[in-house]
Amino acid sequence: MSLPLIHLAEVDSTQAFLRRHRELGFCAVLADAQLEGRGRQGNAWISAAGAGLWLSAALPVPELAPGLVLQRAMAAVIAALPACGLGLKWPNDLLGLRDGRRVKLGGILGERSGDRLILGLGVNLSAAPDLPERAFPAACLGDLGVAVPSSRDLARAILLGWSDLASAPEVGFRWPAEGEAIAWEGGQGVCLGWEPDGRLKVAAATGIERLSAGEIRGLAEAGR
Repeated sequence: MSLPLIHLAEVDSTQAFLRRHRELGFCAVLADAQLEGRGRQGNAWISAAGAGLWLSAALPVPELAPGLVLQRAMAAVIAALPACGLGLKWPNDLLGLRDGRRVKLGGILGERSGDRLILGLGVNLSAAPDLPERAFPAACLGDLGVAVPSSRDLARAILLGWSDLASAPEVGFRWPAEGEAIAWEGGQGVCLGWEPDGRLKVAAATGIERLSAGEIRGLAEAGR
């Protein structure tokens, strides 16, 4: 489906805007700046004016496992961005490679509101905040030496991909990959793969575990 796109100069958050305006139905909103952007688990999302893509869309609820929806949506984002080997960090963050090191370029969240799924996306395009305490340092698309598309053109391409979340576009890489040692708040183990329903399968001291996105915080390489 082709979604109407509302373009705002400034908003508290694109996600909150769509929650407030149910009368808009299925549509998308793009902002040049957010004043109160949020990421997963209540983390603040720094949104400097003109430096990134801040986009939310209200869509029909897809018939997919909840843990798979955001992974498919971020894979569609990667397909819409310039080809530069971008990847997914479980459960749904956007990663790139800079000087051989993984860096975080963006994130996505989703929430159900009645008969609508509201997806909220933030991607650092031309600048990134300084967040040294994070497991993967923040970076922007421009840091990877690729041409930065206009936010409006990029939004249109992403919305086209979000119109069919039943498909799974290829991504450059997935982290963690099978065999990698990982740690999270309260546990550690070895990745055994990504499950078809979006959960992460790990071998931990307690046995085989299947982690859901809402169950863990601070996923990082073991020993870091």
